[in-house]
Amino acid sequence: MPTFVQILDFIGTFAFAISGIRLASAKRFDWFGAYVVGFVTAIGGGTIRDVLLDVTPGWMTNPIYLICTGLALLWVICFSRSLIRLNNTFFIFDTIGLALFTVVGVGKSLALGYPFWVAIIMGGMTGAAGGVIRDVFINEIPLIFRKEIYAMACIAGGVVYWLCDAIHLESYACQMITGITVFLSRILAVKYHICLPTLKGGENAANAD
Repeated sequence: MPTFVQILDFIGTFAFAISGIRLASAKRFDWFGAYVVGFVTAIGGGTIRDVLLDVTPGWMTNPIYLICTGLALLWVICFSRSLIRLNNTFFIFDTIGLALFTVVGVGKSLALGYPFWVAIIMGGMTGAAGGVIRDVFINEIPLIFRKEIYAMACIAGGVVYWLCDAIHLESYACQMITGITVFLSRILAVKYHICLPTLKGGENAANAD
């Protein structure tokens, strides 16, 4: 039977794949191109995390990630008209994937014996890196380089996981609270236009050049 973290991983894969395929459809990609974008969105962050943690990436040992991406493609094909009408669809699925993958990244790092500061970084990488690859593939500026709260939501979730573990909550409770934290952080940041300050001085430097 799959563990709770594995279930979160599969749901996150499906959600992230839909977000990537949905964006690829807006760019008029064909089915194969959309599948590739969805797949790299879903497994990109986890692959980088696993390589850094010196373990075999999950998609190389379990075909469920390929299957989840295929199901996501079928979902978008079957419900494309409804999804196109819903402008917030990409945002919602991307946020769900971000939250679930952050939980998976933190949990897996801790299970392998790494300290919490490493787990927090790996949680952020698992959540955000796939989106960076997706945006590069579709020729967009990655979200983490814009003013929107994106990777910082993952970091906030990792810190909450650490605090929950410090007070000895059960692992599933830590995971649920962390996922909710990331999800709400992203939703509220966009709703209320909360963003990080923009770095000043870039224009002066450009003019000097």
